[in-house]
This record gives sequence, structure tokens and C-alpha cells, in this order.
Amino acid sequence: MQTKRRRPLAATFALLPTWIAAIFVYIGTMVWSVRLSFTDSTIFPSSNYVGFAQYAKLFRTSRWLASLENVLIFGVLYVAGCLALGFVLAAALDRKVRFESVFRTIFLYPYAMSFVVTGLIWQWMLNPTFGIQATVRALGWQSFVFDWIVNRDMAIYTVVFAGVWQGAGLVMVIALSGMRGIGEEQWKAAQIDGIPVWRIYTSIILPQLGPALAASGMLLSMGVIKTYDLIVAQTGGGPGNSTEVPAKFIMDNLFERQNLGLASAGATVLVLSVVMAVAPFRYALHMRARRRGAH
Repeated sequence: MQTKRRRPLAATFALLPTWIAAIFVYIGTMVWSVRLSFTDSTIFPSSNYVGFAQYAKLFRTSRWLASLENVLIFGVLYVAGCLALGFVLAAALDRKVRFESVFRTIFLYPYAMSFVVTGLIWQWMLNPTFGIQATVRALGWQSFVFDWIVNRDMAIYTVVFAGVWQGAGLVMVIALSGMRGIGEEQWKAAQIDGIPVWRIYTSIILPQLGPALAASGMLLSMGVIKTYDLIVAQTGGGPGNSTEVPAKFIMDNLFERQNLGLASAGATVLVLSVVMAVAPFRYALHMRARRRGAH
């Protein structure tokens, strides 16, 4: 009995530094930021409370509204593109092709890069002066135009291309591991019935990958909310505000414009967005665990 009591006590002391860091560093700074969002703080923190004035100013700022629209477009297309392309790549590798490990490494390699490197690579590729457009024109097709990165209406989609190129490998690995866990008898039964391969993947395999794809979507969604380095490296938020995102708006107001109160208000809105994104997923997992426990 005494040994059993010592083990939880030792584990508690071992985890104590982590708990202290989580409470005082993460939760403490979060509470401090929320507090500052209700003040008129500029370059230095202030105790002069102004209520919801910073939030009202935030949602009257055209740049912030543009950033919300951009992150919504980017988020929907990025997550959907990564899930679709990742599933297709996983299905292709699941057919036990030759050199599978080589292809798996190639497809996953972009995910090992930082978003800064990814942004710079795609900035070079899409630059009309020396990128894809210049290369195609040098081959003789002088009428070819691919200047999306400098087009206000299309620039956000170039960021989507870069994000999907990097993130699809993660979905591929998770989906492929799920496919390899499905019994061979399902494949044999479907083949005996003469079901086409594409129909097997869409009607039989895909529904069983729901939890894996949901986890992938959650990881990708968390990355969308804090997207910053990809935008800075690839477009710098331009042209104009066409690729501005909330994280860049917050950092610019914090370090360049010295508007601590407005930046804290934007950060608080992002935190609430994360909570709203994570809560349904966590609730679904909790209810699923309860149903399994009941059975």
C-alpha cells in the first residue's frame, strides 16, 4: 500500500513543473491578453479600461474584415484540398505500387519543410518575371499568362496551392495507415461481387476512415487559424490586403503600429475561434467514448 501511494506522489512531483508552466505561462498570458483587450493600451500596457471599444474598432477595420474573409477562403480550400489530395495519394500507394517507400517519402517531404521555405519556393515559382510564366514564355508561348500572385482577386488561391502542396502528405500518411488496418476479406468480397476499385474506395474504404480524416482535418484547421509565416514569406499580405490573415494583422499591430489593445482584441477573437473549432470535435470524441463504455 505504501509503495502504491508513493508512485502517484512521485508522478505528481514529476509533472509539477509542466503544470506550473501550463498555468502561469500559457493560461496566465492568455488571461493577461484578454485583460489588455479591454484597455486602451498602445506601446505599453495600460489600466485604463474602455470596455468593448477595442472590439468595436476591430470589427470596423476593413483590414481585419478582409483578413477574416481571406482566412475563411484559405481554410476551407486548404483543408478540403489536403483531405482530397491526401486520400487520393493514399489510395494510390495502397495499391502496393513498386517503390512505395520512395513515393511515400517524396509525397511526405514537403510537410517536413517549414511554411517559410514553402512560401519562398512558391513565391519564386509563381513570380511572373522568372517563374512559371517566364519559363513557358521562354519556350515560345508568348501569350501565356500566370500572374495570380500579383492579382488581387487570385492571390489567395496561390497561398492555397502552397498550403495543399505541403499539407497533403500528412493526410496521406494518416489515411494510408487507416487503409492498411482494414481487413483483406472486405477487399476480396468486393472483388468477388465485381465492384470497381474506385467504388470500393469511395463506398467502403472512405466511410471507415472517418475518424482518421476527422483528426487530419482538425490538425489542418488548427494550422489555418494561426497561419502567418506562409503568408509573410509568399505574399507579405499583398497585393493590398488580398492575402491578409488575422495572425498577420495581430503581429503588425503589436510590433509595427504599437497598438497593444487592438492586437490583444484580435488575439482574443482567434482564441475563441480555436475553442469553437476544437469543442465540437472533442465533444464528438467524448460522446463516442461514452457510447462505447455503455456497450
